[in-house]
Amino acid sequence: MNRTWTLASSVAGAVVVALDGTALTVAQPSLQRDLDASFTEVQWTSTAYLVAVASLLVFAGRLGDRYGQWRVFGLGMLGFGAASAGIAAAPGVGWVIVLRAVQGVFGALAQPATLGMLRAAYPPDRLASPLAVRTAAIGLAAAAGPLVGGALVTGLGWRAVFLVNVVPALAFGLPALARRNRPAAPARSPLDLPGAALLAVTLACAVYAVTARPVSGAGLAAAALTAVVLVGHERRAPSPLLPPELIGARTAAAALGILVAVSASLFGTLFIATYVLQRRLGLDPFHSALRGLPLAVLMVTSAALCPAPLRRWGARGVTAGAAATLALGVLLLSRTTSPAGLGLAFALLGAGFGTVMVAATQVVVRGAEVRTAGVAGGLQQTALNIGPAVGVAAAAALLGEGTRAALLALAAVAALAVPAARLLPGPAGAVPRTPAPHTPVPAGGPERR
Repeated sequence: MNRTWTLASSVAGAVVVALDGTALTVAQPSLQRDLDASFTEVQWTSTAYLVAVASLLVFAGRLGDRYGQWRVFGLGMLGFGAASAGIAAAPGVGWVIVLRAVQGVFGALAQPATLGMLRAAYPPDRLASPLAVRTAAIGLAAAAGPLVGGALVTGLGWRAVFLVNVVPALAFGLPALARRNRPAAPARSPLDLPGAALLAVTLACAVYAVTARPVSGAGLAAAALTAVVLVGHERRAPSPLLPPELIGARTAAAALGILVAVSASLFGTLFIATYVLQRRLGLDPFHSALRGLPLAVLMVTSAALCPAPLRRWGARGVTAGAAATLALGVLLLSRTTSPAGLGLAFALLGAGFGTVMVAATQVVVRGAEVRTAGVAGGLQQTALNIGPAVGVAAAAALLGEGTRAALLALAAVAALAVPAARLLPGPAGAVPRTPAPHTPVPAGGPERR
């Protein structure tokens, strides 16, 4: 399939998931009333999805590398749509929780493939533009989610929120499955199933621990224990799930750490901002969303404009400046409640986060070979699932010290990304390019596309 359809499919996969998550937040009160569910049960409709998707993203990326990104993407999209239809017909909240976990499994299949397909379709030096389009689309979906969700819940009920996913899942999933795939990774390399299981348990325990109220010490201990076992296993595995050339790359590790830090800072800040806007200022959800609109606008704009500064200053300078902008937005939010001040603060948050998303993601995906692009996409998606969970957990824990102290701590988290950006490529592009498709491959080496 051509690059235009590849980009459209990548955007559609990312947008469906982003729109589903933001729209669900608006639908949860109605769902709780309709199904006579407890607050804990409603919370699990989000937690079940998050645990499932975060624990499987990297392994799903490996499946894409082995069996073909398009095939795995198509399966993920169709499964996501089917699970969404099932939720819309669910007779009770227990079914909703189970099907949300199933939805998370298929979401994990689709998400890394959306990046792996782009890596295979575009030369490394042209990845910034499609990644910018993808990031801008996610920003639009995040902004539209509450509005779309609110309109659907008001007019048709909460079940309609999930039915929206079915049509795009079919429209993009069926052509993807019909496409002839040629995997980038050699089929003879065995799947690291023990490594996949250990990583899944580690991430599932970590995500559950930080999303529990209060934070689960037992979950964190289990995550730490399985992480130690995972490291030992990966060092001995003949075909490790986490390729050493990707995990050991200084630039990729720095970019992933930056994504965790800035997403933790942003989502922790938004958690506190919602508290300030609705509790302290007495705004209703609609007017609170209006105050935060500059964030979405600047996120979309900054993502769209990011490729030009990337070419001029490189990922190092662009990411450092964007992370500092995000930290400045958090600091401003800690000191003002005026409409103008809040608007500027949210604009800085959006501009900083949108730019970091494009720049850091480009480093992770561009630095990976085509045969490991799915794993790279899985790691990027994992970072963007772990970061918000940690940020919200930290914000909730720090609220007892006051909103200003909590926001100052979150600004410090964003500021950590500034020195980390020194490890990213400069203007000359320190990430080596992979050979063009026509370049001869040494005997015994994996074939690339």
